Parts: sequence; C-alpha cells; structure tokens
Amino acid sequence: MNKLSILTICVALLCIACGNKNKSVPEEQDLAAKKALQGVWVDEEDDDVAFRIKGDTVYFPDSTSMPVYFMMKRDSFILCGANRVAYPVVKHTPHLFVFVSQNGEQVRLVKGDDAAYMQMFSPRKTAVAINQHKLLKQDTVVVFNDERYHSYVQVNPTTYKVVKASYNDDGVEVDNVYYDNIIHLGLYQGNRKIYSQNVLKSQFSSVVPAGALEQAVFSNLVFLRMDKEGAHYNAVLAIPDSMTSYIVEFIVDYNGKATIKEGK
Repeated sequence: MNKLSILTICVALLCIACGNKNKSVPEEQDLAAKKALQGVWVDEEDDDVAFRIKGDTVYFPDSTSMPVYFMMKRDSFILCGANRVAYPVVKHTPHLFVFVSQNGEQVRLVKGDDAAYMQMFSPRKTAVAINQHKLLKQDTVVVFNDERYHSYVQVNPTTYKVVKASYNDDGVEVDNVYYDNIIHLGLYQGNRKIYSQNVLKSQFSSVVPAGALEQAVFSNLVFLRMDKEGAHYNAVLAIPDSMTSYIVEFIVDYNGKATIKEGK
C-alpha cells in the first residue's frame, strides 16, 4: 500500500470520528438539582403552596390538576404533561427555587417545612372532575304533519378523560382533567322506532378541529325542531373553563339516517 492510500484512509477515519462526536447525545439530567427540589414549595410573597415534588413527579394542591413527570436539564425545569414545557431556572438551592414562568415573570418559591402543607396533598386515587357526573334526561313530544313524534335524549357520564392544559396563578401550565359524556338519542313515531343509538364526540371530527375536539366535552344534544328533513338537534361540544363551544347540527331523517353539519 503506497503512502497516498495510507493518508487517504487516515483522513477518512478522522472524518468518521469527528462525525460521531457531532452526533447528538441524550442530555443527562441534573440529579443533584432534582434531589434538592424534593419537598413542598410555597410562594415567597403570599405563602401559597405552589406544588410538591416527590421523586420524578410534581403534585399540585388543586385536586383538578393532574400530577406530571418533571426533569431538570442544565438550566431548565421541564414539565412533561399534555405539553412538554421548559421553564428557565434563575436559581435553585435546597431552600430557594426561582424560575421564569410562561408569562415571562419570575416565580420565587421557598421550601415549605410546615406539616400543614402536606395535608393539601392527601392521597387520592384520581383527579377530581370539575364537571360533576350527572345523568340528564330530556323528553320532547312534537306533532308534525299530524304525526306524533317522541324525542328522548339521555346524557350519560363516562370515565373517559378529557385533559385540558391551563395556567395556574404562578404561570405554570397544568393539566386539568374532565370527563366526557356519551349521549343516547331515541326518536319514535308513535310506536315505530326511527332511531335509537349512542352519539359519540368522535362523530363530529369532520366539522370540529382536531385540537378543539380533543379538549371538548360532549355536554348536550338539544332538540330544535321537526321539518321535512327530519328531527334537528344542536350538539354542544364545550371547551371546559372557557367561553368556547362548538354547536353542530345533528339531523335524523324519517328513515333513521343521521347527518351532521356545522351549526349556524
């Protein structure tokens, strides 16, 4: 092998070695910082409890907020809930934790040693739903073209979770949990069954944006009228804790076929 070939091989090996160095390496967590953050943290000014850190998890005193996994990497406090959010860390010691919230303000927390703080984190198996589990029934009788129709709507609560991200008083994103409904709709002409089925939130995916549908609770199916098309209803898909809701028209014709179109 001549000198030129040996030089070429050496250069190639050097390039491969440099390329391997430039490959991204998983960033290691700051385990010392994570250990120092264990415990209850309260607002330095008003003494309100912000959260409790135990192991790899952040627990919030609000029973509607779900616990989230967290990481400490370099100068970032990272919460991994419905969204992964990194908060720049200004300072952290065993008794002081300062980071920048999503609204750009500094959050100054101090370690809370009072035993009373721990009572706010009493064990609970599941987060408490803000919307209560209620069974709603609506019966409507209407006469159209001399025919008597009976509409029956039953809103059935479920254990299907709807998780919506929001911000607490410290500007920290938390995941609030709600529970969706399945609505049973029955439509009869005298003794003849026209329609009797469960209506699901997923059926409205063609008219409600995916992100909004994921965070919405199927709250009601309201009878509107009977006409030549059939029975008209408004399906209400509400975003919890907001003024936003989607109204979708749900129509059942006289042959029992259901169609969906955006509400006016």
